[in-house]
Amino acid sequence: MSRSVLQPSQQKLAEKLTILNDRGVGMLTRLYNIKKACGDPKAKPSYLIDKNLESAVKFIVRKFPAVETRNNNQQLAQLQKEKSEILKNLALYYFTFVDVMEFKDHVCELLNTIDVCQVFFDITVNFDLTKNYLDLIITYTTLMILLSRIEERKAIIGLYNYAHEMTHGASDREYPRLGQMIVDYENPLKKMMEEFVPHSKSLSDALISLQMVYPRRNLSADQWRNAQLLSLISAPSTMLNPAQSDTMPCEYLSLDAMEKWIIFGFILCHGILNTDATALNLWKLALQSSSCLSLFRDEVFHIHKAAEDLFVNIRGYNKRINDIRECKEAAVSHAGSMHRERRKFLRSALKELATVLSDQPGLLGPKALFVFMALSFARDEIIWLLRHADNMPKKSADDFIDKHIAELIFYMEELRAHVRKYGPVMQRYYVQYLSGFDAVVLNELVQNLSVCPEDESIIMSSFVNTMTSLSVKQAGEKRHFVIKKKQQQQRNIMKCICGSSITCDNIEDGEVFDFRGMRLDWFRLQAYTSVSKASLSLADHRELGKMMNTIIFHTKMVDSLVEMLVETSDLSIFCFYSRAFEKMFQQCLELPSQSRYSIAFPLLCTHFMSCTHELCPEERHHIGDRSLSLCNMFLDEMAKQARNLITDICTEQCTLSDQLLPKHCAKTISQAVNKKSKKQTGKKGEPEREKPGVESMRKNRLVVTNLDKLHTALSELCFSINYVPNMVVWEHTFTPREYLTSHLEIRFTKSIVGMTMYNQATQEIAKPSELLTSQTQHLDSHGEPTITSLYTNWYLETLLRQVSNGHIAYFPAMKAFVNLPTENELTFNAEEYSDISEMRSLSELLGPYGMKFLSESLMWHISSQVAELKKLVVENVDVLTQMRTSFDKPDQMAALFKRLSSVDSVLKRMTIIGVILSFRSLAQEALRDVLSYHIPFLVSSIEDFKDHIPRETDMKVAMNVYELSSAAGLPCEIDPALVVALSSQKSENISPEEEYKIACLLMVFVAVSLPTLASNVMSQYSPAIEGHCNNIHCLAKAINQIAAALFTIHKGSIEDRLKEFLALASSSLLKIGQETDKTTTRNRESVYLLLDMIVQESPFLTMDLLESCFPYVLLRNAYHAVYKQSVTSSA
Repeated sequence: MSRSVLQPSQQKLAEKLTILNDRGVGMLTRLYNIKKACGDPKAKPSYLIDKNLESAVKFIVRKFPAVETRNNNQQLAQLQKEKSEILKNLALYYFTFVDVMEFKDHVCELLNTIDVCQVFFDITVNFDLTKNYLDLIITYTTLMILLSRIEERKAIIGLYNYAHEMTHGASDREYPRLGQMIVDYENPLKKMMEEFVPHSKSLSDALISLQMVYPRRNLSADQWRNAQLLSLISAPSTMLNPAQSDTMPCEYLSLDAMEKWIIFGFILCHGILNTDATALNLWKLALQSSSCLSLFRDEVFHIHKAAEDLFVNIRGYNKRINDIRECKEAAVSHAGSMHRERRKFLRSALKELATVLSDQPGLLGPKALFVFMALSFARDEIIWLLRHADNMPKKSADDFIDKHIAELIFYMEELRAHVRKYGPVMQRYYVQYLSGFDAVVLNELVQNLSVCPEDESIIMSSFVNTMTSLSVKQAGEKRHFVIKKKQQQQRNIMKCICGSSITCDNIEDGEVFDFRGMRLDWFRLQAYTSVSKASLSLADHRELGKMMNTIIFHTKMVDSLVEMLVETSDLSIFCFYSRAFEKMFQQCLELPSQSRYSIAFPLLCTHFMSCTHELCPEERHHIGDRSLSLCNMFLDEMAKQARNLITDICTEQCTLSDQLLPKHCAKTISQAVNKKSKKQTGKKGEPEREKPGVESMRKNRLVVTNLDKLHTALSELCFSINYVPNMVVWEHTFTPREYLTSHLEIRFTKSIVGMTMYNQATQEIAKPSELLTSQTQHLDSHGEPTITSLYTNWYLETLLRQVSNGHIAYFPAMKAFVNLPTENELTFNAEEYSDISEMRSLSELLGPYGMKFLSESLMWHISSQVAELKKLVVENVDVLTQMRTSFDKPDQMAALFKRLSSVDSVLKRMTIIGVILSFRSLAQEALRDVLSYHIPFLVSSIEDFKDHIPRETDMKVAMNVYELSSAAGLPCEIDPALVVALSSQKSENISPEEEYKIACLLMVFVAVSLPTLASNVMSQYSPAIEGHCNNIHCLAKAINQIAAALFTIHKGSIEDRLKEFLALASSSLLKIGQETDKTTTRNRESVYLLLDMIVQESPFLTMDLLESCFPYVLLRNAYHAVYKQSVTSSA
């Protein structure tokens, strides 16, 4: 290109830079989507994974870029069949690669033009020109790196070209150049380092102009803090002064962008690193700040390894390699902590800024620069954290987990909201600023120019005239028009490229301001005045450049506020880090102090559509769906969390209410009585029980209760939910509070609706009175199980079954069932479901009728066990008959006992019966407590009636009284429910006399079987629980209750039969006292105690009777032995 022919003013550098940068982003978007599609087996072109085409694809890739179709018909035969479909389906991929090649050609041409024109670059003077030039180089570099990362690029291009060859008889005309480009850029940076040798001068000049800007932006948090950066209240006297800088657009320039410029730029023109200390210092500072750069979206570039691999083969670059390694160590060691401290500072700085501006929004005018600086700084730190979190060694992972990131994002959103809300305030301020100050200063600068060519003079004068004519009350629409028709056409091109720009209504007269043309003209002017030998050289008039940069910023405050927000605070990159995004949200909800900021995450979803590009419209739907699904998920989780907190608060309130129950005042009354009688009870220093309401007495504001924490958490979360009335995501409106309302409605109405038993087919619905009582029946009117049925089944089939399996034991001392340590831990804690408070809750929930159903179900299980026991008695009836009359003949009893079968089964079934009866006893006691609270006078009357029933009363009358008493939860000598259950077992084939005999022999069977329990390891008595771990202490209740029920049914003497049982049991147990086998007598003393328990449990037996059968000294010694053994075991 001849310099004499080239006219710099006719090269349209500004226009080309603008168009190519925009097109480059579009090409990056398309390549990114191709790479992701090829990496996803579901989205990958089917021809690349088709087994029939596998050999053809391998052949094409191996021969690429050569085309050989004649001698390989066998391998390419299948390709012949699919050629038309391949052309159709791979065209989009192929021509995207062609577009990349054409883009490369245009970039190379423009870079050569810039070199020939010897353009002057300085980011502080011709900001737009320098920024667009550096952006273009980085876009070009990124595009070629991303292209090299598409592993299937050769297969796609080759397949398409072979299909084209087979269809049209010749290769595609673009294929030779495209194929060569793919081969040349296998290692893109190495190729581009060679390619950029002629561009080194221009590129290095542009990069070195960052020597004042980049170090100033890359300061530590302590330096920011000492400078009181972003603070509006540090100097109150200057609060109303406008924020000024000689480099206005550089103040909010992306740090991430500058680091990409520096690192990639100096790799491409690496020679300058050996000759210019400033360049080397810039490069090293950038290398120390990050370990990886964002190429595009979630594609990252590991800078240290790549740079070292490139320089290792260049002679004389050992120092640079050492620099890279040192910078890598510094980045790994210190970058994480440095950025963590920056985020910490920015959280407080943005909070202060947002608070002041919400109180005094008028400060948005003079301090607008601070707002966009704050947004840009915060955006850079968040993006840095996001891309490094997945790309850093695990040993320094703590620096890359920020649980307070939500707070920083929240204050960014708050500043963005202030800018949108008070945009007219800012517009009014800067309209007056432009006309009253900027126009005057610019006019003076233009007047003082020593040389000003006609074209430049016309443009500069139009700037002054446009600003001077501005007014907040101007009636007509005044626009900035460019004189030349060609310039007007370029403005239309700009409008098409940029899309619909923000239009700002005139504050008072509804005028729309649009300064895009003025900004494009200044961009053009920068290009005209920055070329070599320009009549008006911007390099010699730096003040003009700096002033115009300031004016351009002021115009953006009038008509481009939304674009400025996107430029400085767009976080659409979260769309491509979904997993990290969701993890941050969960951490935010889990940390109570951060939950008020959780609304920031749904608000971020409104950013996602800004990352789309018109050159890749097909991804809009996908990104839009992702933004909708994430926003919906976040709002739904927030509502669920709030709902759960409300539920927990209700639970806490119920707990506090329960503290007012009468049962809790017993100890207080006891202490008062003892104090009055001057009795000393309890241990000294025993803490006094807290009274209800003590939680409201606060001696220290730092002491908080669980309820306080829940209320605080709920208020924080509700603040977040109510922060915005609604938000628009991809043309869909979300209302956060509706999510909470919906969840609360579902939680509170689901159970109510279910209890109404509404049948749409029959139009039946329960009466309100039925609704209050229906849940105490095992089935509702439609045959569906109720809570009574559910709880009854659970206690029978889950809890009591595990007792039978030996995993749970009944502890009389605790009046609860407790889990035993076993290999297979249970999924529930039995004590939490069976202690007295839980049983009372169950009684309250089910009511008397529900508890009656529970008792009937328990008795059904007992009756089935008794039926099995009777079968065992029938099998041994002869032996038992003889044993019944031979209890005073030890030798004969021993011989007869050996003939008995199923002894262990009898004891196990009787133990199960005892366990069930123990559980029923707990349930009855709980029912009595609940009814005594609700109907104390009625319960006391029933109790009085039961206690004073005469002994000579007819049994039928007595059973009626017992049934009434049992329904009220009162214990009875004879259990009416058990009598009813066992009465149903009478067989028609067996006479009443035979039934009575079987009942008597059952008691004999149990009595003579008791000694076998002594050999069981688990039969040891534990004083701490007042029972045995294998639940044999429950035999006492089983023996008494079964005997009372059976002999009531058969009209026998309960007392006589229990005396007979006691005699047989005592005789059998005394025999084991003479045994010498330690295994047989292992727990002899523990079994002796069963006799005492049976007598204590029975209303029909006395200790005098026991003394006549079994010496009390043996019981006393047995108690002494088990307690002594317990102490030894504990020690």
